[in-house]
Amino acid sequence: MDGQPDLGRADLLTMLAELTTKPAAEVPDRIGSMELAWLVHLVEQRFDRQLDLTDDELAGIRTVDDALAVFRASLTTPADG
Repeated sequence: MDGQPDLGRADLLTMLAELTTKPAAEVPDRIGSMELAWLVHLVEQRFDRQLDLTDDELAGIRTVDDALAVFRASLTTPADG
């Protein structure tokens, strides 16, 4: 994958809107463990790639921006195999 993955804050908000049944504009910035699990699942599906996130990385995700930074970093790391 070259450069930054095609994943933005708006994408994550849209994914969270599906879970919360709220418009993306009304999705809160802070995310809990259920929302994080949902985002990891959808990002893995979208990019057809397992995100190999450490416990520390997961624990550090508290907001949509945190998630975006961690997901982008993980997606730019070469996949094994």
